Amino acid sequence: MPLMTDQTYLQTEQYATSANLAARMELHRRFSTNPYGFPRWVFEQMSFEPQTRLLEVGCGPGTLWRENADRLPNHIRFCLGDFSFGMTREAQHGLRQNVGFTFANLDVQSLPFPTNYFDIVVANHMLYHVPDLPRGVRELARVLKPDGKLYAATNGSNHLREMHELIHEFEPRCIPRGENTLSFRLENAAASLSPEFADIEVRRYPDGIWVTEVAPLMNYIFSLWDYVESLTPERAAAFAAFLQDKIKAAGGISITKDAGLAIGVVV
Repeated sequence: MPLMTDQTYLQTEQYATSANLAARMELHRRFSTNPYGFPRWVFEQMSFEPQTRLLEVGCGPGTLWRENADRLPNHIRFCLGDFSFGMTREAQHGLRQNVGFTFANLDVQSLPFPTNYFDIVVANHMLYHVPDLPRGVRELARVLKPDGKLYAATNGSNHLREMHELIHEFEPRCIPRGENTLSFRLENAAASLSPEFADIEVRRYPDGIWVTEVAPLMNYIFSLWDYVESLTPERAAAFAAFLQDKIKAAGGISITKDAGLAIGVVV
């Protein structure tokens, strides 16, 4: 089973805590060319009616809501869930001052909620981790009320293309994975959701990365499951020098970002 969808690996190593995710978020926070921020943008794509019930699957440490804490509607009932116990605990701790939140450990392939229960479901960069994606999509549709909406964030095929190319240039045996291997990406999101959802719209978030420091880029790369064990300490130091030369030559490294939302209404 690929590590991207290996639930044991994801739960016990990659997402046991938010450390790997934090390393990746730090690079985006410091070096993204769009200063507004993806969580703020995602929030603005949603609309909330009075007494809305909202479920987020794969909530991680609750970043989406923590980044929008200053404008959370007080009439929303939020349920945040993640299959990682560590992530669920961090989300609960980070949002402990906010009313209207409940938390649960869950598997999107078998959600512990009644049919037709939620008005909105959010799946933020997580559907590509689901081993049985069609089953997960069916579950999301099942728990949504008629005309309920799904907001599913993911990446496009060109996301971080230059980063993968740099890794391959330095270490040819590391084949550039690229986002086109994701089971759920912006290019196939409509097809993946269409059995259960209609009126699917894909919205892209305009952004890029201009990296001027080596350490945050190295931290990002070493948070990825493919590359953690690929380089010895000596080769890692050589890789850092390689990246530093690239930055010095051009003043920075330009990296494509291609992320967005697929929005659909339950059939």
